[in-house]
Amino acid sequence: MKSTITKALVALALTAAFSSCKKNGGEPVAENPGNYVLAVTPVASTGVADYLLTAGNLDQGTVSIVGNGVEQDGTYRYYVTLGNKFFSMLYGQGNPGAVTVYDIKSGKLNKLNDFTAATVQAFAPVNKDILMVRVPRAFAATGATLANWYIVNSETNAQTAEGTLDAVAPSGNGEIAHFSWIKQVGNKVYAPFFSITGRTFETDYPNQAGIAVYTYPSMQYEKTIKDTRTSFIGRYFTDGLEVVENGDVYAFSSSVAVKGGVLTSTKPSSITRIKSGTSEFDLSYLMDVEAASGNNVITNWLYVGQNKFVANMEPKATRGAYTAGKRLAIIDVVNKTVSPVSGFPEAANIASITTTNYSPKDGKTGYIGVNLTDGTTWVYKVDASNNTAIRGLKVEGGLITAIQRVN
Repeated sequence: MKSTITKALVALALTAAFSSCKKNGGEPVAENPGNYVLAVTPVASTGVADYLLTAGNLDQGTVSIVGNGVEQDGTYRYYVTLGNKFFSMLYGQGNPGAVTVYDIKSGKLNKLNDFTAATVQAFAPVNKDILMVRVPRAFAATGATLANWYIVNSETNAQTAEGTLDAVAPSGNGEIAHFSWIKQVGNKVYAPFFSITGRTFETDYPNQAGIAVYTYPSMQYEKTIKDTRTSFIGRYFTDGLEVVENGDVYAFSSSVAVKGGVLTSTKPSSITRIKSGTSEFDLSYLMDVEAASGNNVITNWLYVGQNKFVANMEPKATRGAYTAGKRLAIIDVVNKTVSPVSGFPEAANIASITTTNYSPKDGKTGYIGVNLTDGTTWVYKVDASNNTAIRGLKVEGGLITAIQRVN
């Protein structure tokens, strides 16, 4: 199970889109049925609808949104795959958004249901459900400051429950605990958060990491797992928590807490661990990513299995609260090693990297979407066994914003 999120990151000229819609003499690209689903935002100067394309493989070939794919009803969407269902959710920017549920039939998306759900900031599969949470960015004028949670069942394809959470209690410092993501760990829900003042996304507590723990499905708050060795876990709309095969939980911090528009955390970008069967940080484990990588920080990661991650990296000198790293490295969290990936495009040639990517979790393979400054868009296959990347599937007519596979 894998949660996915998509946002259009780059807007290019419409004429560039037209020139890239055809290949080799102007012949249109045929449909490419399969179980891989790619979310693609058409290249345009204004916001347009996403398209969902299917593909039989990600290693080679070409797909195009021209005459192909399923058009969505808006851009700024996020996508969640659970079992054999694919949920396409519109980010309503404060308003409710349309949700469409698909499965795959004969290599093509097959619509099962439509409904409306609240715009949320964190979501993930939990058991057979999709749990979604909307966290406030400001304190309530009167009464408690509450976050809203919603449960969508993957068997009924509809929302089945909702409730509220105290948005301040988990931080323990009077600031709002704004979830960076949520994750099922055993039979609990873990919600790593960054605390915010309620006026801005800034904090007076830059050197603290916290994970709120909830029961499921009642969503009762149990405790906060705390650590002062790093700054907060994950990033805005970025999953910084992963459960590996033996049940251990690893967490990354980019060290990008902000106050007064300035980065204020004095802790290095690091990885911490919660041992399987425990609910506290393992104080015997700390991986200083900056020291291991030569002064780089993590901005995102993709777990590929066997304790290895494909990590997006950014030099510490140019890091920022919303900076997306355009360099890749393989991180082995057990051996505490960081190995740069060769064969990947140079950072100067990358317009954006897809924030949600795919791995079969075989211990070595990751597929990363890359939108290049020359107007072309590709899926790169990363091999974590030898720290290399090779160019794979080409996508024409738009920018990849998510890659997933539906059973």
